[in-house]
Amino acid sequence: MDLIGTIGLGTAEHQARDTLGRVYEYFLGRFASAEGKRGGEFYTPASVVRVLVTMLAPYKGRIYDPCCGSGGMFVQSEKFIEAHDGKVGDISVYGEESNPNTWKLALMNLAIRGIEADLGPEAADTFHKDLHPDLRADYILANPPFNISDWGGDLLRDDKRWQYGVPPTGNANFAWVQHMVHHLAPYGIAGFVLANGSMSSNTSGEGEIRKNLIEADLVDCMVAMPGQLFYSTQIPVCLWFLAKNRDDGRGMAGKELFERTGEVLFIDARNMGFMADRTHRELTDEDIQKIADTYHNWRGDGKEEYEDIPGFCKAASIDEIRKNGHVLTPGRYVGAAAKDDDDEPFEEKMDRLTKELSAQLAEGRRLEDEMLKNFRVLGYEL
Repeated sequence: MDLIGTIGLGTAEHQARDTLGRVYEYFLGRFASAEGKRGGEFYTPASVVRVLVTMLAPYKGRIYDPCCGSGGMFVQSEKFIEAHDGKVGDISVYGEESNPNTWKLALMNLAIRGIEADLGPEAADTFHKDLHPDLRADYILANPPFNISDWGGDLLRDDKRWQYGVPPTGNANFAWVQHMVHHLAPYGIAGFVLANGSMSSNTSGEGEIRKNLIEADLVDCMVAMPGQLFYSTQIPVCLWFLAKNRDDGRGMAGKELFERTGEVLFIDARNMGFMADRTHRELTDEDIQKIADTYHNWRGDGKEEYEDIPGFCKAASIDEIRKNGHVLTPGRYVGAAAKDDDDEPFEEKMDRLTKELSAQLAEGRRLEDEMLKNFRVLGYEL
């Protein structure tokens, strides 16, 4: 604190606040890296948060994170609004965090940046002590802890939040999903991180809950992310986007959105990013923009007309998803990437390749004869 206190952070209040915020965010990231698995308790990698925020485009309304960690979702939302000439005062921030130390980190992170937020009077368990029971959020962003088994689900079997099926006591993934659906406003949209198993698992009733969410027309978009993005785990994750009333609504710059009922956008981003170090992958600005632009073009508030790209994105009907057993893995829908077309007719290509293979086999036989001859010169017989 003494060291940082001596740094000249600029004369303008906003400049000083932004610089101090960046310092704080840097130390959070470095500490998360050093902590390894434990680091995931409070820190979501910035590139993952930026994908969520850029896709949701939270300009105006109530933003909620039910497991807010150190508040990274709110910080990136503020940056997005400022970058697009919006007003930070047009959003209201709500959050909850169960770890007391992490809850304090979030309060400090937001205070440094001048972001007013309601994180409740204390740290609390979102499932068992919902601090915002009446909140209906316009945007929900979250990175729930992966596959937690000790969430106390046996005490919540009759909870009103489980509209699409009672989540298993041994895995909280679909408890988080339904908690967020419960807190969505009539035209709200949620974007959150889950382990890849959530897209296809049928154990303990999870497949039935996923089916019910799809049939209720809540699933808007699925994004498969590359592995090694997180400090806490090497497993690949996916992003879920759920939206209520997908027949209407407004998106970026007030544009009316397309009707998206009966359709889900799948994006396969598994091959994106670069290795920032030996164990950690990051997404580039171009990667993030490509993912977000694809989503916005599809839903109607983008700059270009949407089109399917083999190997990357596909807008699939719910009928097609039904045929795939309500599995939401993007790779099942986007197919293989298109290969370059060299315009060579098939018959000509086969004739050419056959001649090349024949010549290579003949050369192979010649080399084999030469090798045997050399062995005989040396007195060896094979």
